Amino acid sequence: QVQLVESGGGLVQPGGSLRLACVISRTIVGAYAMGWYRQAPGKQRELVATITSGSGITNYADSVKGRFTISRDNAKNTVYLPMNNLKPEDTAVYSCNGKDPYRDYVTLWDWGQGTQVTVSS
Repeated sequence: QVQLVESGGGLVQPGGSLRLACVISRTIVGAYAMGWYRQAPGKQRELVATITSGSGITNYADSVKGRFTISRDNAKNTVYLPMNNLKPEDTAVYSCNGKDPYRDYVTLWDWGQGTQVTVSS
């Protein structure tokens, strides 16, 4: 059973930065496409960033492009999401998961607890 543990969230002012981390319980980070998702209250879960297995090609939702960067450290079984120039609309619970390489919302494992990001002045 794969376990996902997200961390790094918090309260930040607009324009601020945070760095999220997702530790996966098994040495599999490089073998699967991974995604960072977020869910705001009353809204559906949204995919914000992906990284492919192998070559590590990244892709981003238009709303975060140029501000968020997904990366992974295979040796640490960790996927990261540094977030810059945060906006109030980025407020959500952020979670990571493995994903089907061709279907963004087909995830592979049970969700972790996520990490809350709140952007407010």
